[in-house]
Amino acid sequence: MPSFDIVSEINMEEVRNATENANRELATRFDFRGIEASFEYKDKTVLMSAQAEFQLQQMESMFRNACAKRNMDTSSIDCKKHTVTGKNYRQVIAFKEGIEQPVAKKIVKLVKDAKIKVQTAIQGDQLRVTGKKRDDLQQVMALVKQADLGQPFQFNNFRD
Repeated sequence: MPSFDIVSEINMEEVRNATENANRELATRFDFRGIEASFEYKDKTVLMSAQAEFQLQQMESMFRNACAKRNMDTSSIDCKKHTVTGKNYRQVIAFKEGIEQPVAKKIVKLVKDAKIKVQTAIQGDQLRVTGKKRDDLQQVMALVKQADLGQPFQFNNFRD
């Protein structure tokens, strides 16, 4: 019986590369000359630090562009609230990895409402979809790609 897995994964090497590219761009920007601002990759997160809140907003835009250039889906970026320490502003950027329970339930409901003859099972942070026909599985893939659920999905482990 054909099956595949729906997962949400981030390539952390691409995140590291995007962080380095954003730091290079930061060093060449005229509006950031003489200002202490930086991106730092640490423990699957990126720490942005600058001297003003509007600079953090500009840096977030720069980081999103760097991620887009590395062919990463920017919907997986989760910006936390900024903190102020003295004259420095800091903001942590985390990444959505794995499919959380509420999102998994939305996907299952989406597939059931479409009345496609497949079974979906939640297995931890991924979903397993099985069906009798390969065409039904491809319909589910198209349905999940079209749905805007706030994070990117990949389809792994396709078995015929």
